[in-house]
Amino acid sequence: MISWLHCFRPEARQYHGGRSMKEKNCSALGSRKAERERVPDKEFYRNLVRRLHRVMIVQQVVLNSRPGKNGNPVAENFRLEEVSIPDTINEGQVQVKTLYLSVDPYMRCRMNEDTGTDYIAPWQLSQVVDGGGVGIIELSKHTNLTKGDFVTSFYWPWQTKAILDGNSLEKVDPQLVDGHLSYFLGAIGMPGLTSLIGVQEKGHVSAGSNQTMVVSGAAGACGSLAGQIGHLLGCSRVVGICGTQEKCLILTSELGFDAAINYKKGNVAEQLRESCPAGVDIYFDNVGGDISDTVISQMNQNSHIILCGQISQYNKDVPYPPPLPPAIEAIQKERNITRERFLVLNYKDKFEPGILQLSQWFKEGKLKIKETVINGLENMGAAFQSMMTGGNIGKQIVCISKDISL
Repeated sequence: MISWLHCFRPEARQYHGGRSMKEKNCSALGSRKAERERVPDKEFYRNLVRRLHRVMIVQQVVLNSRPGKNGNPVAENFRLEEVSIPDTINEGQVQVKTLYLSVDPYMRCRMNEDTGTDYIAPWQLSQVVDGGGVGIIELSKHTNLTKGDFVTSFYWPWQTKAILDGNSLEKVDPQLVDGHLSYFLGAIGMPGLTSLIGVQEKGHVSAGSNQTMVVSGAAGACGSLAGQIGHLLGCSRVVGICGTQEKCLILTSELGFDAAINYKKGNVAEQLRESCPAGVDIYFDNVGGDISDTVISQMNQNSHIILCGQISQYNKDVPYPPPLPPAIEAIQKERNITRERFLVLNYKDKFEPGILQLSQWFKEGKLKIKETVINGLENMGAAFQSMMTGGNIGKQIVCISKDISL
């Protein structure tokens, strides 16, 4: 097998001219002996496979194991592999190079055998993982997409390159983000839309009404935007809750929050009363659990909860949204506090104007964007684990490639 494979090596096909037959035979014997002693390297076999089968070798991340419904996800739940994909495409398909990938809290439920929802499918063991992604088209046989176009998808495979159905992709304009393509996975993408539409549809902000908004998970992808949007839409006071002093400082010094509370330091209830002397009118809830119980207990009559996420509950086998403790539920009912499940996918008609509004605010300097970027497909698992434990400020992004040359 190995000697046959060596026929494909250029140095194995030598021209023997101008020598006697004896010299040729000795040279050939020596050459074959040297070839037998030479072990082909990994790259040689890759190139051979490409030539024989017309395929590309790419890297991908698969689900290696499940953490269990009550377990904490770790980097080892994911595995990096090499896989071959065709280097040709069919009609309607495109070949893309992956530039940026997103990791998000909602993905935690996809690690379970049952996501508990009818609109998100679970990841399968030993199968490629997918999520939000941005890339560039290298080849296209789709009528509306051409080589060099930048595209995004909510179901982008965690691969360095991929062949995708062109109809599953959305073309994006780099000018909307001033060339920061990763922003399409954050502030000028689904997290930005979630924050904007959530505040608009469920916050009931009324400019000039002196409303106070509280945001939990305030230094995360949605929270860091929601607080700013609250101010832009008319809230008179915005208070953020997060987990470190560094995050608190960023909220107040860079993102325009009026106050920030470190829930790991001091009494949260007391700090909240000091920061919200007139009570809480709007609560953008990203975390659930004890923090949310504390906030709800200080909400005003006819106030509103924007139920964006419950990250503190994602590693527990509980329904979504998780039920409130009886005492907190009683407060909610007595004060007529709205708490409705919010799913941004139900507002697709608002996506285009929402993206344009977010882009305008960004370009005008009114919406500040924070990111935490990790490089390399091999670090997807580490990025996911860090995001789930609060290691990010703003949107957690993984950069797969910055090379947009074709």
